[in-house]
Amino acid sequence: MKIGMCMFLWTTAASKKHEPLLRDIKATGFDGVEIPIFAGTPDDYKKLADLLDSIGLERTAVSAMGDPAMNLIAADAATRKAGIDYMKWAIDCADALGARTLSGPLHSTLGAFSGSGPTAAEKKRSVASQRAIGDHAGKRNVTIGLEALNRFECYLLNTMADLSEHVDAIDRPHIKAMYDTFHANIEEADPIGAYTKHRRNVVHIHISENDRGVPGRGNIPWKETFSAIRKSGYDDWLTIEAFGRSLKDLAAATKVWRDFSESPEAVYRDGYKHIRNGWKKAA
Repeated sequence: MKIGMCMFLWTTAASKKHEPLLRDIKATGFDGVEIPIFAGTPDDYKKLADLLDSIGLERTAVSAMGDPAMNLIAADAATRKAGIDYMKWAIDCADALGARTLSGPLHSTLGAFSGSGPTAAEKKRSVASQRAIGDHAGKRNVTIGLEALNRFECYLLNTMADLSEHVDAIDRPHIKAMYDTFHANIEEADPIGAYTKHRRNVVHIHISENDRGVPGRGNIPWKETFSAIRKSGYDDWLTIEAFGRSLKDLAAATKVWRDFSESPEAVYRDGYKHIRNGWKKAA
């Protein structure tokens, strides 16, 4: 098992200026960091990879699509193509970064709603889009971890059952699922069962408290969660995802209106201890 820290708490554009923070994350004990991919070139991410290598941090990648002009499930073919092109660019950046997984709600436009649930036509278009993305991801040896989001952030995929069924329909080895404890806490009647029933498709896990704050201080059933994950044989990333108010656009997208911890340091230092101790007790 590897413990990661998502950089969303501070930035959507990690760079050399974050070196002191990255070094402290490493000193805390983390195996790696999750790097947001929203802008730049593969060369930029190669430079960041060199920095992370020098610090001794491994990495995963995360992104999202907030622009309706590149919606992967849109009826307009040009709009879908723009989304596929964005994903191919993000995959190329992840590859240059040295990240073998790129996760997030990479199936539809974040925060865009039709006023009803997903249609059969939208799901069909999604399958076609994801197959094109998956083929490119395979060429770069990057696996996409699609994320089911709560109903207030998207409408295409809200539960692990819907997500796993969709992954099966896509039928591409480099298109899989991720499990997020925050979203499961909202959408799943049985968050633990939602993981275990669909474990076969899960390639990445976000550890996120019910209030998006310090893992271990809220009401997520952590003992049962760590036990289920460990018993399932999962032995990859457990990455903390938390949010704050420092990034206005991201705070607005994730509906963050208040501070959820006394400091960012509390999130990653206490969060690291929480995961390490929880994993050990689940043995």
